[in-house]
Amino acid sequence: MKDKTKIGVIGFGHRGLGLCKLLALMPDVEVVGVCDLCEDKAIAGAEAVKAAAGYAPIVTTDYRRLLEMKEIEAIVTPSAWRAHVQICLDSMEAGKYVATEVGGASTLDQCYDLVKTSKRTGMPCMMLENCCYGRTEMTVLNMVKQGLFGEPVYAAGGYCHDLRDEIGYGKENRHYRLRNFLNRNAELYPTHELGPIAKWLNINRGNRMLSLVSMASKAAGMEHYVKTQMPADHELQGKKFNQGDVVITLIKCARGETILLNHGTTLPRPYTRMNILQGTKGIYSEDKNQGIYIDGVSEHEKWQTLDDYYEKYEHPLWKYYREEGVKSGHGGMDYLVLRAFIESVQNKTDTPIDVYDTASWMAIGPLSEESISMGGHPVAIPDFTNGMWLEREPITRGKYCLDEICEEYIK
Repeated sequence: MKDKTKIGVIGFGHRGLGLCKLLALMPDVEVVGVCDLCEDKAIAGAEAVKAAAGYAPIVTTDYRRLLEMKEIEAIVTPSAWRAHVQICLDSMEAGKYVATEVGGASTLDQCYDLVKTSKRTGMPCMMLENCCYGRTEMTVLNMVKQGLFGEPVYAAGGYCHDLRDEIGYGKENRHYRLRNFLNRNAELYPTHELGPIAKWLNINRGNRMLSLVSMASKAAGMEHYVKTQMPADHELQGKKFNQGDVVITLIKCARGETILLNHGTTLPRPYTRMNILQGTKGIYSEDKNQGIYIDGVSEHEKWQTLDDYYEKYEHPLWKYYREEGVKSGHGGMDYLVLRAFIESVQNKTDTPIDVYDTASWMAIGPLSEESISMGGHPVAIPDFTNGMWLEREPITRGKYCLDEICEEYIK
């Protein structure tokens, strides 16, 4: 192998620190520079690298300094949502591969800009949607590709997570969610569920999302939390939150499938992503204890569990990963999504989550905001591939491919 892949990391909240530690521990990666607008956060990032790998990266509060460094080949940005797109655009203009954490675009123009800039510069832009590399999601992907569920008809998922503390103390923690929840009303965080579903349904490769309808409930959860759980003199007392507690988005696909998304982070509840995949031969449902029901195989109207199917259908990447040793980070999927990006940089290939995926998944946010503002009016979802979804260029086959099962690369 050539010299270590040299990268820069921009953005050091809790997520940025976790990803940077994983990157620094990779023997074929060197974190050359770290950046955050807050100097103390950038220094914390550098300290994390030194503790993990024994060397100190350059520290800056201006990410453009990293983009000027010729030795840096790629940028990873787990920054605040509002900064993702501009950092990606500037990174591609500077001739760098770029990977962005989830969340991001506030407007459709930003999504179009990502695609146009990637195509013009030839630089890939990958969303680091770690759930695409979860063991469960990849096993279901393998089952779909092998036809176990028959023809897919319906998929659903959600981001249902009690984040009231994180949102309420956003100013103290310098966290971006608070500003969004005070001022926006949208499907703010769709990709943990939509990313895997899009790969199950071949979105942007033979299929695409056509339109959506979104509706939001009242915004009562955060106001109740502030009133009952936060100090009486806190500046959020009496503030009105705009973000609905539960946002439902229904998406229609070109091949006829429907996708249901559920976003809810301001009411008390256990965490779930609510994944469902239903086809002509059976169904997978996360909330039925990882339930599987296959017509003619399962006992009539009795759920099996995914454990009954792992031996035969576990994705070969996860079989290999467990044998080699699962790394830390959300059950191991953080490491896999980072390796998918790093090895694309090393091989100079497109990324398994490409710029069309990144743009179309990001676009659900502003499109849902538009639909909600019009009382649930249907909104068209643009075709960022400009018609190429009908017949795309051949996939980049490899260990981390999400469009086909490439077992021959997993050794």
